[in-house]
Amino acid sequence: MTGAPKRTPCSDASLARQDPMHGTASAGNRWLLLELEGGWGPSAFLQSPNIIDPQLGRAVVRRAESAKMRIAAIRRHGRRSAAPRWRWYIADAEPGSEALHHGEVGDPRDYLELALDGSDGRRVDEPVVAVCAHGKHDQCCAVRGRAAVSAIAAAYPEITWECSHLGGDRFAATMLILPEGLCYGRVDSADGAALVARYLDGRLDTSFLRGRTSLPHAVQAAQHYARLHLGEDRIDALAPLDVHAGEGLRRVVLEHHAGPIEVTLRDKMSESLFSQCSATVAGPVRTFELVSLNQT
Repeated sequence: MTGAPKRTPCSDASLARQDPMHGTASAGNRWLLLELEGGWGPSAFLQSPNIIDPQLGRAVVRRAESAKMRIAAIRRHGRRSAAPRWRWYIADAEPGSEALHHGEVGDPRDYLELALDGSDGRRVDEPVVAVCAHGKHDQCCAVRGRAAVSAIAAAYPEITWECSHLGGDRFAATMLILPEGLCYGRVDSADGAALVARYLDGRLDTSFLRGRTSLPHAVQAAQHYARLHLGEDRIDALAPLDVHAGEGLRRVVLEHHAGPIEVTLRDKMSESLFSQCSATVAGPVRTFELVSLNQT
């Protein structure tokens, strides 16, 4: 008797289907990154008892979620230190008010008392580059994520971290750059260090950008199509001016120095697919098809 055939890893299947990445960045206007050094369970905060008490982890997660913050665990790539540290970042990713605060506490219990406006730390100018390497959540993040973070950390060791689940496992390796909330996918297929270098120059790479976490998915997709049309790669370009939805269409108006760009998109649902390696039921996902793009 033979078992069921082994399913293709979700990121390999996504590449074979050529799943579009634009408009898929997970939502998050504000982010809370907390250092948990060591091996993470399927849920970094709830199932990593050798690092953090699950009851404490649950309380920390609930507090962040009550404040409408996205929370993720972070750790340095490579060998673990003899004595754990408990560093943190709080990011505001809202366009026009981007800010990143950083600090350190002496014990994980102090995470529960952390001021969620970042005032317990200091505002920093350098970004955080977080690559998902959460292998217990998805095998693709283990394989692809660790390869990507190793290459990026070699060039930018002080700002690069491994992080827990970011969403979009089928696009592994996934990367988040804060405070802007730029979400990239398939970073292991790119020159990850070059993506960071472009960011530091105020630019982005449309080929691997999933979107900006602080913007609605339709706006992320509209910006993608407008960037391709205009050859525009500045991070702060193409701010949304208006979004209108109706009859299966989305009309997004974007700011541009030569005049507003109006992008019309059609909502479409994909074929059923497995969005994670651990998924047991296949289902469709939303995509955005370009209908028209006009400069007014």
